[in-house]
Amino acid sequence: MRLFRDIVGAVAQNLQSGIQLRPVDLARGHGLSTQAVRNYEEAGILPAADRTLHGYRTYTPLHARALDAFLALVPGHGHRTATSIMRAVNEGAVEEAFRLIDESHAQLLDDRRTLRAVENALRDLAPVTAAPASGESFIGPLAHELGIRPATLRAWERAGLVRPRRDPLTGYRVYDGAAVRDARLAHQLRRGGYLLEQIAPLLTQVRSAGGLEPLEAALLTWRERLASRGRALLAGAAELEAYLRAHG
Repeated sequence: MRLFRDIVGAVAQNLQSGIQLRPVDLARGHGLSTQAVRNYEEAGILPAADRTLHGYRTYTPLHARALDAFLALVPGHGHRTATSIMRAVNEGAVEEAFRLIDESHAQLLDDRRTLRAVENALRDLAPVTAAPASGESFIGPLAHELGIRPATLRAWERAGLVRPRRDPLTGYRVYDGAAVRDARLAHQLRRGGYLLEQIAPLLTQVRSAGGLEPLEAALLTWRERLASRGRALLAGAAELEAYLRAHG
């Protein structure tokens, strides 16, 4: 693929040179099927191809540039947004393409802020809350332990922060070890100034990860994915700029 790109890049400066590429040339150079190339053209990702007298599609180095740009945009923006960006460029709506790019960058920034908030919240938690507590508790004793009212625990339950089960005979709320842990986490975060809507997603992640220690590993993976997206956005921007220059 690199050799193919070098070849088409050398001739992309003179798109009137008459060089023609068959669908199979474009496909092989990018590791795609010829049907995929045709689908990309029909979706507006590539400019419309010329046709021979017999109706066969013919492409140029400009189409190769377009395909380079699209494939580079996908990792950072996703297939749908990358398609919309290329379609906007090919339709002459470059400002719309820039707006879509800005939205992807804004989403990445928002995701970074969310990650930072979760990491800050974890730093605010005492190590003793890392694992589910042993034993069970009812709402009164648990509220007394935390120094809050039972009504507060019920409000946290409605917000999805804690999930006590109900005793089948009495109907009383029973907080098992995980529910006690979640209540303690919620209590610490509330004292740290976090809102209920900020705490709920964190506790959901704690439950799905099986505790705070596994969540730390998940956060590391999350951070690495965000870094990869950031680099992918840069790579996509570079290829798109090259296409815009060739597109004229």
